[in-house]
Formats: sequence, structure tokens, C-alpha cells
Amino acid sequence: MDCVTSPSAEMIVLVDDDGRAIGTLPKPLVHHGETPLHRAFSAYLFDDAGRLLVTRRAEDKQTFPGMWTNTVCGHPGPDEDDDAAIARRAAFELGLGVRDLRPALPGYRYRAEFLGVVENEICPVYLGRFTGSPAPDPTEVGEWELLDWAAFRRRQETEGDAWSPWCREQARMIEEAGLVPTA
Repeated sequence: MDCVTSPSAEMIVLVDDDGRAIGTLPKPLVHHGETPLHRAFSAYLFDDAGRLLVTRRAEDKQTFPGMWTNTVCGHPGPDEDDDAAIARRAAFELGLGVRDLRPALPGYRYRAEFLGVVENEICPVYLGRFTGSPAPDPTEVGEWELLDWAAFRRRQETEGDAWSPWCREQARMIEEAGLVPTA
């Protein structure tokens, strides 16, 4: 596999506190107990009926395995903009196209730990639409569902820790900003 599709060959962009690139590391060397600050993205993709595509991370993923989360998350490569990275990961993980991307939370940053692995990311959040029918790569996505926003938020409230911490926080912030998409 080449670096466009192989997660193990991905280079992660390390950043300083202001988000400026300061170097790169291969993805397998980034996520651990002392994860350096790096670039990432989160995307919430909706169908034409306004339903959000949520995914459950595969059980074998290094970070936050088996947790429900937003449609797609990942890392832009060196010299790759977020739109291109989101399209690349949506195609790789879910077999989907992406359209109508727009920033929702451009300054989002978080740090979270699960099972000794830390995420430490400057992670702009995007809203958009997906095209096609989900055909997940089972090494990335264990399950998926289409939910209207209210059902998505109810599930987060009732299932709590089954959802990634960034998704719970981002969903609340999207609502507070008045950015919940409609059909």
C-alpha cells in the first residue's frame, strides 16, 4: 500500500501551541502516553435527508477502540489541506465522497486519554455532506448508523462513555454555536 491509503505509512504533522508545523513523525510513533501536539480534523457528514453518519471505531484501533464517534476523524499529511484529508479518509474508511464542507469549530483543540493512549490535537471541526453508500473498511469502522441530530445527542446522553470524548464535546459546541444542520 502507498502512503495515500496506508495508515501505517501516514506522516503526522507535529505543531507548536500556535498550530505551526514543527516536524513530522510516522503515525505509529505518535499516539502513546506522551503524545505530542499534532494536526488533526473531525468531520460530521450528513445525508441529503439531514441525518448524521456516526461510526463506531474498530476494536483493533490503537486510539479509542470500539467507541462511537462522528463520521470521520484523522490527520492531514504534510502540505495537505483539511478538505483533501477529509475526502481521503472518508474514501478510505467508508468508501464515501464528500461535498459542501464548511468549518464549524476552526479553533478546536483537545487532549484525551483512554487505556493509556493520549490524543493531543489541534483539530478543526467541519460539517458537510457525504455522497455514496457507506462501505466501511472493517479495520477502521466496526459499525455505522444514520441518526437525526436529536437522536444522536440523546444517544450521547444515555450512552456517555461509549462515545469518544471529542465527539461529545464537539457536538455540544456545535449546538451552542447554532450550527446544527437541517435537511
